[in-house]
Amino acid sequence: MHFSSCLCALLVALVYQVSGMDTVIGLYGETIEVPCNNGAPKPKDLFMTKWKYDDGDLLTQLKDQDASVIATDKYKDRVSMAENSSLLIAAATLKDEKTFTCMVVAGADISEYPVKLLIHKAPTGVEITALATELEIGKPTQLGQCSTSDANPAASITWFKNKKPLVADGKGIIISSNVKVDEVTGLTTTSSTLHYTAEKGDTAALFTCGALNTLSSPVSFTVTYPTERISLHVISKGPLMEGANVTLKCKADGNPPPTSFNFHILGKVVKVENSDSYTVTDVTRESTGEYKCSIIDNAKMEDSKNITINYLDMSLSPSGKVMKSFGEGLALTLQTHASGELKVSWTKDNGKLDSSPTFDKLTYSDSGKYEVVVTMGALIKKASFELVVEGVPVIRRVAKQRGEDGQHKVLTCEAEGSPKPTVAWSVNGTSADEGPYVNGKITHKLTIVPTVNLTVVCTVSNELGQDTRTINVSTLFEEVRMDKQDSSDEGDTTKLVVGVIVGLLLATVVVGLAYWLYMKKSKQGSWKTGEKEDGSTEESKKLEEKIEEKLEENSQKVEV
Repeated sequence: MHFSSCLCALLVALVYQVSGMDTVIGLYGETIEVPCNNGAPKPKDLFMTKWKYDDGDLLTQLKDQDASVIATDKYKDRVSMAENSSLLIAAATLKDEKTFTCMVVAGADISEYPVKLLIHKAPTGVEITALATELEIGKPTQLGQCSTSDANPAASITWFKNKKPLVADGKGIIISSNVKVDEVTGLTTTSSTLHYTAEKGDTAALFTCGALNTLSSPVSFTVTYPTERISLHVISKGPLMEGANVTLKCKADGNPPPTSFNFHILGKVVKVENSDSYTVTDVTRESTGEYKCSIIDNAKMEDSKNITINYLDMSLSPSGKVMKSFGEGLALTLQTHASGELKVSWTKDNGKLDSSPTFDKLTYSDSGKYEVVVTMGALIKKASFELVVEGVPVIRRVAKQRGEDGQHKVLTCEAEGSPKPTVAWSVNGTSADEGPYVNGKITHKLTIVPTVNLTVVCTVSNELGQDTRTINVSTLFEEVRMDKQDSSDEGDTTKLVVGVIVGLLLATVVVGLAYWLYMKKSKQGSWKTGEKEDGSTEESKKLEEKIEEKLEENSQKVEV
């Protein structure tokens, strides 16, 4: 009696406190942790912790003791208590969606913390079934049905076109949904049906549906619509030029497109079945004109193109290999006829020429291969000829000079002619050197050591003729003697010039003296005869001036 009275007094003394309700979401099939007092620390004066729900108690735990399972129903083997007093429920099902309460007895207080438990489950998959075979523009069609199963709460399905969500508008997009609940598990299956009115741009569109971050595999549909427009395309591997093949391709915007067309080729109708193309082979400049294509069952639906066949005619005279003689003229004629503006360029032996070549008087340097290139856009034509200028060889120069060491002489024979001349000397030398044969010119050098005076002959020849030239060559000894004799002759000549000048001076002096004596005697005679002195004196002065000028002139000659 005493114990019961004390217990009653204790219970009377306890104060009940009930907090607001928390909500915990657990995953289907997993172990769920339901926190007590939102996970707050245990009070220091804790006496007892108990978990319960509407149908009864689950388990209790006294301070410093293990938890004891009180439940005898379906929770008997599925519940336990964590270290922090949280309730642990294993293998959660939808039937676990209820309110669980944690009661804490501490000191004189009894506190209860109710927690509402919700169980969620993601859908197992999303797929599209009942697909339409094709979509017709402007016609509402059931595109397909999207479904997902085993979910809680029921999944919400969204349709996408090219990854963008579709929003029902009650016209072109109509979406209807349906949810079914499994009687055993309580899980739901959601299905959504899309009715869609296709547009022409939906030909390559990809449709998907999804729920809770899960997407179905994308699907596409054949969108059918009638042809509204056709276009004619001209296909060629290169420029439209004579001799080429030109393919005409007729494209229609319908789906499926037409398979048969009429091609109008310069007024002639060609019917093509099971193809959209027609090839015109080996076109000519007469093929220029208007071309059309149309649908067989609707001739008014057509398209046309004006086609211009480009052409380029060119002729060059002369051609091939041309043989001409040195000094002759050559007429060069280039004739062109084309459908557009031309560009003409010339090369000689692969080197570019600044202008068209002219040949009024041929020289050996004119020989070579000439090529003309005429272009008009992408059209290119070429022609060429090889010019060979021939002539009898002619020696232009024969020369000699002493070698650098003074012990030999070098003879040079320069000639020109074509074909290449052969050079021959009338004497043998210690060495012979032939320069390159360029533009019909050749230079041949011969080194000799003459022991006697020679007359050397240079002969150049080819199949057309020959030419010769001679040159006198003295011995090295004779040249040395002649050099000394030339030096001696120069000395004697100097002496002779000086002697002649001295003789002239003496003769001038003698003549002057004789004239002076004569004039003196004349003056004496005049005195005797009584003639005037004035005239004679004047004449004497003039004569003296002349004599002085003569003497001065002779003096200058001597200085020279």
